[in-house]
Amino acid sequence: MEKGQVFGIGETVYDIIFKDNQPQRGVPGGSTFNALVSLGRVGVPCSMVTEAGDDHVADMIYSYLTSNGVNSRYVYRHAHTKSHISLAFLDEHNDAHYTFYKDYAHVRVESPDLDVTGDDFVLFGSFFAINPAIRPYVKRMLEQSRLAGAFLYYDLNFRASHIHEIPDILPTIEENMRMSSLVRGSLEDFMNLYGIDDVSTIYREHIQSFCPYFICTNGGREIRLYTPSLELSFPVRSIETVSTIGAGDNFNAGFIYALRKLNIQRISNEYPTSNGKLQALSVEDWTGLIGTGQLFAQDVCRQFSNSISEELAVRIKNSSSLGG
Repeated sequence: MEKGQVFGIGETVYDIIFKDNQPQRGVPGGSTFNALVSLGRVGVPCSMVTEAGDDHVADMIYSYLTSNGVNSRYVYRHAHTKSHISLAFLDEHNDAHYTFYKDYAHVRVESPDLDVTGDDFVLFGSFFAINPAIRPYVKRMLEQSRLAGAFLYYDLNFRASHIHEIPDILPTIEENMRMSSLVRGSLEDFMNLYGIDDVSTIYREHIQSFCPYFICTNGGREIRLYTPSLELSFPVRSIETVSTIGAGDNFNAGFIYALRKLNIQRISNEYPTSNGKLQALSVEDWTGLIGTGQLFAQDVCRQFSNSISEELAVRIKNSSSLGG
């Protein structure tokens, strides 16, 4: 029986999705937020650690979390502050280009310390994980989670809008990698960050010394996995997309769902857990993990939504195998 809950540390926005310059749908979002809603829908106990305003948008966000089975205990609401808004414009390939409306001057988190155990998983990433305004709080949560033996999953999600800040924030990104059990990012993330489009070079020169477990996704192209003993590629099945918003976020959700189902916890070379080692996973195991991530991601791409459909959630909950 799988154990452990999932804590998601990340920003929350309200996404308004446009196609051909016309609004199509509005839905609460944020990278980690999207993943936790999907995990909540498949019955995984999870808690969102985030901040929001005290306006009507925040009310909708708060309600959306709880209605999808996500614990909102760690949601910090700022008094007299507006929530963040994101406009997502879909191009001819249904890939999103964003315009954000955020008040970073008021970003802070003052929630209780996380009640994390060695059976738990912590998903974090995006600018929220490196924002200097809240870095002390985020770093403390990550350090506590790491010491508790939780599995730390870091999704860089590094956008081009922050390229000019790289000299200042790269040490924080590397610190996050060093604390992580596994690092994932898209090839676009790493091209923005390092100016390199060769995945093997990215791993060996910029990831491996900090975290030996690495997954690189690349839209509809192959997924690359690197571990201390494996280097694998996984094909991605071509599908007709409606929107690619949330694809990477839900890959994370599917992967963590499958990892939790396997009862694999955080691995440290110095302090291995009693539940097994990531390095002991077989190619078949990794194939199941990556495949479940793809299942979640592709379901999201077929709809104007940031999280998996209720139909897929029901199918997964009624299945005994990875990926439903």
